[in-house]
Amino acid sequence: MNMVQEACHVVVDNALKPLPGPKNFFGLKNLRDLSQEGMRDFISHCWQEYGDIFEVQVGPKKLVMIIHPDHVRHITLTNAQNYEKLESYDPVRKYIIGDGIVTSTGDLWKRQRRLMSPFYTPRGVQEFADIFLRDTLAMTERWESLAANHSQVEMFDEMALITASIVLKAIFSTESDQDILEVKEWVETMIGFAGSGTSNPFRLPDWVPTETNINFRKARNNVHEYINKVLDARLAMDEAEYPNDLLSKLITAEDPETGERMSRDLLRDEALTNFFAGYETSARSMSHAWYALAQNPDVKAKLHEELDRELGDDIPTLETLKRLPYTLRVIKEALRLYPPAPMYAKDVINDDVIDGYHIEKDSVMMLLPYFTHRHPDFWEDPLRFEPNRHAPEAEKARHSQAYHPFASGQRVCLGNHFSLLETHIILAILAQRFDPQLLPDYQANFVMEGLLEISNGLPMILEKR
Repeated sequence: MNMVQEACHVVVDNALKPLPGPKNFFGLKNLRDLSQEGMRDFISHCWQEYGDIFEVQVGPKKLVMIIHPDHVRHITLTNAQNYEKLESYDPVRKYIIGDGIVTSTGDLWKRQRRLMSPFYTPRGVQEFADIFLRDTLAMTERWESLAANHSQVEMFDEMALITASIVLKAIFSTESDQDILEVKEWVETMIGFAGSGTSNPFRLPDWVPTETNINFRKARNNVHEYINKVLDARLAMDEAEYPNDLLSKLITAEDPETGERMSRDLLRDEALTNFFAGYETSARSMSHAWYALAQNPDVKAKLHEELDRELGDDIPTLETLKRLPYTLRVIKEALRLYPPAPMYAKDVINDDVIDGYHIEKDSVMMLLPYFTHRHPDFWEDPLRFEPNRHAPEAEKARHSQAYHPFASGQRVCLGNHFSLLETHIILAILAQRFDPQLLPDYQANFVMEGLLEISNGLPMILEKR
């Protein structure tokens, strides 16, 4: 029996196709090409040459690039139990968020998801709408004086000011502008450090007292100290006096199956996870939306027409937001063409087969929304910025995995409804009053690191409408 099974196994293996891709000794040429071309251009060239699924060896690691929506579905839904966030997430675990929900696995992840999901439903996130409104209106005061002088701003920094403020208020009820700026800078230092480790295989060990290592440790210690102080103050209060913020919800959340609450370390990790995941990506979404609007005057005209017709000079409310569908479609289309998280990884637990190709255990699957969102088989004229691709009838008609800016399957981003409501409100209020313009001859240079970045920044001139 064993011999028959073994023989069958060999026949099956022989029938499988090896993955296409650039083959070279230990991936050394791939490493060189990646560093010269950058991830975005390298993958783009490989996609043209090898198709929707291909393997790139980088040193000892085999990366399998996933672009076709059918393959996304297989990895995130059909056979999701074979693909997990293991070793490929170690830098984020180690350097940024510990065992927060983005990086936790197995029973811990299931428990955290059970505990936290109720806070992030479409109805749950409406509790934060007042913060979204208040902080965006505060930004309009800043922009009024800047626009009066046609000032130039760095748009990502402007959007990060709003989103960092929003998320710290939503998590901790933090009102101090100084605290908001400091925590934002510390977390940016941590993100930069974690990212440089994956892109630079020759970085010195963490214990070597280089300036980079020292700055990272200082930033991480400051963030942990800040969160621990807030936690100490909160835990010393009577629960009846807790403010209505995310930290209070995390502290008092009880597992419906065991009645357990989160440990002190997990509370810190989840608070940090919510900040890390909540401000950076939303700031990029908004920056990319301003860039796209400045590039597409016809879209901008339709947006302004909707805002003028439905709002006039009024401040939007949760009720009037429902009358601004085109505004939300602009955000969704910015997420399609310029997803802040252009790729995400899954580690392969056991050998698998996708579309007749052998997927080796211990490979890393790189799912690539940036390219899936540009796939000509699923998007007509894919490089055109067209918000009405996200009209209800168009969304129903397309492949369910052709659009996955917040990932897909069970591990879809918990904060997707928070982010969409937040950016819907920010765009409605700011585009109602202002019309940011690109500098003459400006060309954005998009690069894919851990996040989608514009390497030459996004300078814009603030103009009043």
